Amino acid sequence: MSAAAPAGDGRTRCGWSESSELYRNYHDTEWGRPLHGDDALFERVCLEAFQSGLAWITILRKRPAFRAAFDGFVMERVAAFGAADVERLMADPGIVRNRAKIDASIHNARVALDLPDGLEKLLWSFAPDPKPRPATLADVPAVTPESAALAKELKRRGFKFVGPTTAYALMQATGMVDDHIADCWVNPVTP
Repeated sequence: MSAAAPAGDGRTRCGWSESSELYRNYHDTEWGRPLHGDDALFERVCLEAFQSGLAWITILRKRPAFRAAFDGFVMERVAAFGAADVERLMADPGIVRNRAKIDASIHNARVALDLPDGLEKLLWSFAPDPKPRPATLADVPAVTPESAALAKELKRRGFKFVGPTTAYALMQATGMVDDHIADCWVNPVTP
C-alpha cells in the first residue's frame, strides 16, 4: 500500500483521500486538525458513532443533512429532543436512520451536558504525546491504548456507541493524533 498518492494539483496526500473530491477536501481542511469546543466535538462524537459499520464517505455526504436534523449539534438542543424528534429523525432520508444511534446521540448530549469540566476537556485529556507520523497507511493503528482508555472512560460516564475504534477515529479526526502519512503535504497545526 502506497504511503501517499500524488494529486492532480501536485500535492502528496494520504492515499485514502484520493478516491473522491469530498474525501480530498475533508482531508485537506479538517481531518487531523485540532478541534476544540464542546458542540464541535459533540458533532464529531455523533458522526463517528453513526459511521460505525459504514464507509466514512456516507457520513460526509450526509453531513449537511445531519447538521440540519440535529440542530447544528448544539448539545443543549439535542439533549432536549423527545419522542417526536426521534420519529422525525427516523423519517429523515438525509441521515442514517438507525434508532439505536439516534437514541445514543440524544442520550450522549444529555451526558455531555452533565460533565463537570465539559466534553472538550474530557476528550483532550486522553490525547497522547505527539509522535512521528506513520510512514505508510499500513502503519496507522485502528486502536491505541489511549483510545481504549478514552472509550472506557466515556462508557463509565454513560456514553453510548463509543468503542475503542470509534474513539481512535475521533482522535484522528479532531487532531488529538496526527496520522497524516509522513510525506503528506498537510500540516494539521497550521491552516
